[in-house]
Amino acid sequence: MSVLPMKCRRYLVGRGVQFEEYEEAGQKAVILKEFRLPAGRFDAPSADILILLPSGYPDSPPDMFYAMPWLKLTASNRYPNRADVSLEFQGRRWQRWSRHNNEWRAGVDGIWTMLKRVEMALECAA
Repeated sequence: MSVLPMKCRRYLVGRGVQFEEYEEAGQKAVILKEFRLPAGRFDAPSADILILLPSGYPDSPPDMFYAMPWLKLTASNRYPNRADVSLEFQGRRWQRWSRHNNEWRAGVDGIWTMLKRVEMALECAA
């Protein structure tokens, strides 16, 4: 099943990102598999990252992202700010990272933009 537009799929393949596409109860999503985390910042070296795609994607922006396993900061042994609520998807309980997107550009942005937002959120997590 394909839920991503071809240009988004090509981008992920070109970057060597392993991913799976899903649709569950009408909700489309992509899971970035074993996504490398910033070295030494979290209690795991990698995580699966879930991105829920809104019905108008790619013209409408994905909002938050979700991690599995749940991640804690190594320095404080606590969850990052705004990352302590769960979401059930594909039979798993995901850690929601509440990072909202207010700067999406319809017709310009795509999964590459969301991937950068995820990377920045993980790097800056406090």
